[in-house]
Amino acid sequence: MPLLACERMAGDSYPRPFAGVDEAGRGCLAGPVVAAAVILPERFDLPGLADSKKLTEKRRSVLEPLVKSQALAWGIGVAWPGEIDSINILRASLTAMCRAVGVLRIPPVFLAVDGNQPVPLDTPQQTVVGGDGKIPAISAASILAKTFRDRLMIKLDVRYPGYGFAVHKGYGTKVHLEAIRRLGPCRMHRMTFRGVLPGETSKEEALCLPGI
Repeated sequence: MPLLACERMAGDSYPRPFAGVDEAGRGCLAGPVVAAAVILPERFDLPGLADSKKLTEKRRSVLEPLVKSQALAWGIGVAWPGEIDSINILRASLTAMCRAVGVLRIPPVFLAVDGNQPVPLDTPQQTVVGGDGKIPAISAASILAKTFRDRLMIKLDVRYPGYGFAVHKGYGTKVHLEAIRRLGPCRMHRMTFRGVLPGETSKEEALCLPGI
């Protein structure tokens, strides 16, 4: 659903330049969690901008270059499966967000973070549950994180064939779970997630807080 006019005003009171921050791939069984940070100008032309999960792959591919060309700054941060297993998915997601903010060529004075967990930075910030559908800068970040991660999973499908990464992007689909049972997990799998190792229960369920 497109952002409503009243929702667009939700970030108008933030000091500028502020960055919207979001992640993609938190619930996957394989691949990294990817975060993006985006600083939009006060005026922009991004028709149909919305939460990346509400957009088709085609629409995301159209919006991605528009976001990059109009943004004052944008950055990507990644946390790989080994790190996810080591520090848990919550901390890995927040770490990826910190990395995305850290590579912005314009230091933001404020962060608008999707979800209910603040990132461990000294920068003033506000968490916004459902922010990817309310704050344009967060919506833009969600699109960059999703499109970057999808392309990465397509490349990983070539390196680790047989799992179908290019199709399901690492999510726990029936096809993916069957491939894990048949081939065993590869280096891109999150060993602490349920469904990856036989008989293992997820150590992450209590850490997957809503909206992060």
